[in-house]
Amino acid sequence: MELLNEGAAVPSPTGTQAVDRAAQLLREVVHCPDPVTFTELTAATGLAKSTTSRLLMALERGGLVRRDGHGRFRPGEMFIRYAWRGGAEAGLTSVAQPFLEQHGEATGETINLGVASGGMVEQIAQVDSTFLIGGTNWVGLSVPLHCAALGKVLLAFGAAELPPGRLERRTARTLTSRTAIQSDLEQVRQHGFAVTEEELEPGLVAVAAPVYRDDHAVVAALSVSAPASRVRAADLPGLGTRCISAARDLSAVLGFQEGAS
Repeated sequence: MELLNEGAAVPSPTGTQAVDRAAQLLREVVHCPDPVTFTELTAATGLAKSTTSRLLMALERGGLVRRDGHGRFRPGEMFIRYAWRGGAEAGLTSVAQPFLEQHGEATGETINLGVASGGMVEQIAQVDSTFLIGGTNWVGLSVPLHCAALGKVLLAFGAAELPPGRLERRTARTLTSRTAIQSDLEQVRQHGFAVTEEELEPGLVAVAAPVYRDDHAVVAALSVSAPASRVRAADLPGLGTRCISAARDLSAVLGFQEGAS
């Protein structure tokens, strides 16, 4: 990771010169489709390293740029919150990716982001497990809401509704009684996360938590899943806590402020 030199004793540009240089850096970050490194920004703008460092730190403090886990620069929270004011969701996967990666590194298991779509839950982003077993690619797949941890979260927090008619029984452990499902969803709301134990697929366990936007609406769910052979019942509360933390970090970038009305 490239570190910014905070202690460089170099005269600071003032007035419009500083603004113009900061705007130049910001344009490079925003226009680049991929995260950009400090070295690339210095080369693209022709600015001195000390100037680039000082201005990037100011932009970062102001929420106009942010760094990923490798120290590369992306557009900051202010841009994301502005885009989401109008309900735009097209960029959700790119915004969420760093948080999914961090969650994946912390657990070593498969991480997914899901949204409600056509009465189902669709997985729109994934970070693969570090293990050979449990490496299914779920991106683009839609599964029933009532037997997926992602779907239970969307149901519990009002982002989706159960479809009419008989509910599909995917495994012997799938809940198909609407009364039992509503009781399960109440537990999801109380604990802040959902759990499925071999309800969607035999041998698959998953835990998920809600992702909020600035108006306190749930727009997605974030999950961790693994084979039942690797996850014991005693592990589930800890995984739930991790999911809640990762989902809250992502929610904060989308403009959600916990406790605000």
